[in-house]
Amino acid sequence: MDVKIENGWKARLSDEFQKPYFENLTHYIKEEYRNFMCFPPGKNIFEAFQKCPFDNVKVVILGQDPYHGVGQAHGLCFSVNDGIPFPPSLLNIFKEINADMNIPVPATGNLNRWAEQGILLLNATLSVRANEAGSHQKKGWEEFTDVVVQKLNTEKDNLVFMLWGSYAQNKGKIIDNSRHLVLKAAHPSPLSANRGGWFGTKHFSKCNEYLISNNQDPIKW
Repeated sequence: MDVKIENGWKARLSDEFQKPYFENLTHYIKEEYRNFMCFPPGKNIFEAFQKCPFDNVKVVILGQDPYHGVGQAHGLCFSVNDGIPFPPSLLNIFKEINADMNIPVPATGNLNRWAEQGILLLNATLSVRANEAGSHQKKGWEEFTDVVVQKLNTEKDNLVFMLWGSYAQNKGKIIDNSRHLVLKAAHPSPLSANRGGWFGTKHFSKCNEYLISNNQDPIKW
């Protein structure tokens, strides 16, 4: 199966595209998009890979599901299109960046600017039916994105993995802590963040300190 995806990723994931689970997943997703409103738009399903080529990756943020409201999701985890109000999790991310690094909350929640600096904004599930959170889980996406994480873990060095919440932390269990920096915190959603374990974790400055120590440019958050 020919999947339109950035060439560096394609070279490493092409075997996955030929496997039965991915064939079944593709058929299921095509039917879902044909019969229901789904997000992100079909052209943006692999946007995280398009915006952050394999060779450019230096930070990985793992999300779970795309946003399921109209106009929000565009293929990058936690990110929303320009002009869309910040979802609560994203607002808490910006609040922590402000407290950690004294960077003002931006005018837009579009995180393309992060992806273009080498941050892979990867959801475990790359699509969702409108207004039905988790509706495309356990159809094959998780198997595919596990392979993505494994490729990064074994083929690159000195990455920063940001694992927020138990779901991301479980997915990141395969990451070699001796090879990469793994930062763990509570999920930035209000339900989790307000219980503690999100605010004050200083992940953003810790990320930059690690990148600089490994002769890489820091992220302009």
